[in-house]
Amino acid sequence: MKPENNHRNIATAVAVLVAAVVLLAVDQITKYFVFTDLKPVGSVTIIPGLLEFMYVENTGAAFGLFKNFMWLVVAVTVIASAAIVVLLFRYKKHTFFSYTTSALLIAGGFGNLIDRMTHGFVVDFIHVMFFDYIFNFADCCITVGAVLFVIHVLFFTRGEEEHPKGVEEKQ
Repeated sequence: MKPENNHRNIATAVAVLVAAVVLLAVDQITKYFVFTDLKPVGSVTIIPGLLEFMYVENTGAAFGLFKNFMWLVVAVTVIASAAIVVLLFRYKKHTFFSYTTSALLIAGGFGNLIDRMTHGFVVDFIHVMFFDYIFNFADCCITVGAVLFVIHVLFFTRGEEEHPKGVEEKQ
């Protein structure tokens, strides 16, 4: 790889980490206001019949799974986040989707990790009325990041090993 490409890749990876920090800040700021302003009232209707903000303390992981296994959720979050950061700098075939996935998953993972470490639970508050679960901004980051990861894997990594650029398939 050319040195200028390597510097550009490192700069892009650093920009992705900066984006993750911005998303993490948004998550923590929203949770701060939810914790200080919404917790005392419990819930506020935003769009009647569609959207409300409701204060919930989630001691589990996604959809309330793994309650009372906080150590497992914390360990998986730390390991997955570390792997994403390493791959952010080492993976050579990044696309918009993989970069965006990295920022979203790092921000979402650390956003909920901070809650678990400081409160012993995750602050959830977004309730879409036709959906039984209550979630937060970090959960949105993780969900969108996971979808973009699947798109990256399905559409941008297939066939790379089978047909490297410049190599014709013999018939």
